[in-house]
Amino acid sequence: MVFQIRYIVPYFICLLLVFGLGACSSSAVRQAEKVTIVPGKVVNLDDRVKVKKLLKSQYNEWKRVKHRLGGLSKEGVDCSGLVYVTYLSKLGIRVPRSTELQSKMGVAIKQNQLRPGDLVFFKTGLKQRHVGIYMGNRQFMHASSSKGVRVSHLDNVYWARSYWKARRVKF
Repeated sequence: MVFQIRYIVPYFICLLLVFGLGACSSSAVRQAEKVTIVPGKVVNLDDRVKVKKLLKSQYNEWKRVKHRLGGLSKEGVDCSGLVYVTYLSKLGIRVPRSTELQSKMGVAIKQNQLRPGDLVFFKTGLKQRHVGIYMGNRQFMHASSSKGVRVSHLDNVYWARSYWKARRVKF
């Protein structure tokens, strides 16, 4: 019996890691919690000052909200959920709910063209993707699976290494 457990435990640990590391990789099939989000007034995304102000306001309201896969509330939110809630409630724009679909919307832009409100995407694992909202000064707001909603810097070693692409939302 001890012989069998010794070989089963490593496989069990690997399974836990595989399922745990995909914590923020949203897919279209994942079920999101049902919450009511009051849409804000539509904001012109070319108004960088206003967009930046609204994003800072959102961050101040949501900072440190814990990560929860499928979450859309201050009880817990995932990365694509934070993008969805922020765009709808602060910018008045409905975007897709999943990271996968968010990564295909709008137009591709280069990192040196980023402006507040643009979406930044990261490859955080073999199939895992992460999304955040650019806030200016090479910083982005996101829902970290370990630290909750926070602002991080694109030049951080982890994020610089994981950077994938950026998209500008067009509506």
